[in-house]
Amino acid sequence: MITIRELTKRYGNKLAVHDLTCTIRPGVVTGFLGPNGAGKSTTMRLMLGLDRGEGEVLFNDRRYRDLPNPVRSVGALLDAGAVHPGRSAHQHLRMIAAGAGISEQRVREVLAAVGLDEVRSRRVGGFSLGMRQRLGIAAALVGDPEYVILDEPTNGLDPEGVRWIRSLLRNLADEGRTVFVSSHLLSEIAQLADDLVVIGEGRLIAAQPVRDFIAAHTRTHVVVRTPDPERFRKWLQQAGFQVEPEDVDALVVDTPNADAVSSAARQAGVAIRELHTRRSSLEDAFFNATANATTYRGEAA
Repeated sequence: MITIRELTKRYGNKLAVHDLTCTIRPGVVTGFLGPNGAGKSTTMRLMLGLDRGEGEVLFNDRRYRDLPNPVRSVGALLDAGAVHPGRSAHQHLRMIAAGAGISEQRVREVLAAVGLDEVRSRRVGGFSLGMRQRLGIAAALVGDPEYVILDEPTNGLDPEGVRWIRSLLRNLADEGRTVFVSSHLLSEIAQLADDLVVIGEGRLIAAQPVRDFIAAHTRTHVVVRTPDPERFRKWLQQAGFQVEPEDVDALVVDTPNADAVSSAARQAGVAIRELHTRRSSLEDAFFNATANATTYRGEAA
């Protein structure tokens, strides 16, 4: 378990992270979301002791700097480009492993696991962005850590690579590890994450399971199509439902109860062509939750 308590970071008069408190539990994938400039990367740097701030981050009651062998406890990828371009992938991992007492066999295992074993002798300067990303993930995993912290791990990966990282992180969580992943790809987080930590302008917006976050920040509706939409709309409104027209023959009813709408149609004597529940997405919930906490916002074309 990772415990974050009252984490705060100032740059001059600007608060980059403000009084952030949450818990990241083991055995699940926790997605870390926020608009640009929300403080996600700063938070991750604070977690790893790369920046100084106020508050504390504990890995099972220990700060990162107090861990006896951090590489074997916490695996992190914050910047895939932070590798000497003249070194080979093998040399890069071997240097990390040597400092942590990790075997050569483990280095080769991890290179194979991320799909770089055949190019292990090539200089990193000739790697594509996706290959550098795989090497960064290998560096995070070489110590077989209990905690995995990744900043934008799918950056530069092709579709096969995205599917691979999704499966990898799920397997790590299923093994009981604590997995904390930031991303701007909401569709990926929706498929991958069990829990969410959402911040905006450095402040905590939510820390809860994905399904609870979506339920808290969106509404579920029933969509009904009928050859007599106007008569059914008036009947539903008289029955206390909030209704909005959609298309020529469709109504959107502000309720999650499809059975209630179906029953109302029978009572009103209205034929139904289609009836289904429309559930909102993580994207809908995210934009609703962060609407007042977005620093950089583009204008509509």
